[in-house]
Amino acid sequence: MKKLVYIFLLLFNVAAAQQQTNNNFTGKVVAVKDGDTFKVLYNGKAQTIRLAHIDCPEKSQPYGNKAKQFAANLCFGKEVRVVTTKQRDRYRRTIAVIFVNDSINVNKELVKAGYAWHYKQYSKDTSYYMLEQIARKNKAGLWQDKKASPPWLWRK
Repeated sequence: MKKLVYIFLLLFNVAAAQQQTNNNFTGKVVAVKDGDTFKVLYNGKAQTIRLAHIDCPEKSQPYGNKAKQFAANLCFGKEVRVVTTKQRDRYRRTIAVIFVNDSINVNKELVKAGYAWHYKQYSKDTSYYMLEQIARKNKAGLWQDKKASPPWLWRK
């Protein structure tokens, strides 16, 4: 009996550890704060998610509201899969990639549509860089503006 209790406790601790390290989850998008920051309802609590690899224009910046609207059209009110980087930003937001219908990468769709920059300072994923180059070439979204200013400079 003692051995059985020990095995149970061991398995319970392993399962708890796996749950703590596996931070991916599904939830419903209940708010789109701006193009790259969402609130996703998970276990009855709204989790603030900052999209990984990208930076969208600020609300007060040209194309900021269009980026927010594009993001909302993609996923507001929908069930999404949140794949975390297991990191948080300085505001304690979870950094993640969000998928709609398990196949639409919201982060990449924002870059493709020209509503986000590849945030090279925090991302080494070159696929975002390539998508940005295509959007620039096609003058998609904010790339119609010859003086488009990246948000990290706009914030300064």
